[in-house]
Amino acid sequence: MRNNLTILLALSSGFACAAASAQQLPKAGTISIHTGWKVSGEAIEVADKRMQGHGSAVGTSFNDNGSGPLHAGPATCFYTFFATDGGVKNKGFCTFGDQDGDRIFTDWNGANAVDGTAGVNTIVGGTGKYAGIQGNGTWKSKDVGPNGQHLTTQRFDYRLP
Repeated sequence: MRNNLTILLALSSGFACAAASAQQLPKAGTISIHTGWKVSGEAIEVADKRMQGHGSAVGTSFNDNGSGPLHAGPATCFYTFFATDGGVKNKGFCTFGDQDGDRIFTDWNGANAVDGTAGVNTIVGGTGKYAGIQGNGTWKSKDVGPNGQHLTTQRFDYRLP
């Protein structure tokens, strides 16, 4: 009986913690995250000093506050680019998630910036607590390793219905 009570208490605590992590968001605000990515892709030279390419990135995002929306959640992006000797233009779509399984979807663009690339994410939808979300925000990315490792900082200014 004592073991059953211990198991019941442990399960109850786990359910309470899971319910507490599924918090509602304020109707408007800012979410600031940083994401570690593993990027892969391919490029081809389409003319002298001109390349086009595409690829994907998978990673994990962390809320800059150490907890909150999108903290320790999966991230996936698909991208295309066009590069000339004058710079690079990027375009893509991403999905950012949280540990509850809720997601935010973005449509983004970018170009060369000091120490990497930078651009704007436009939020195009969400699921769960992010359903109906709208907004946008800036991002900045840089290479941090020789094997496709990237670090991106992002800010989402959002509003919910």
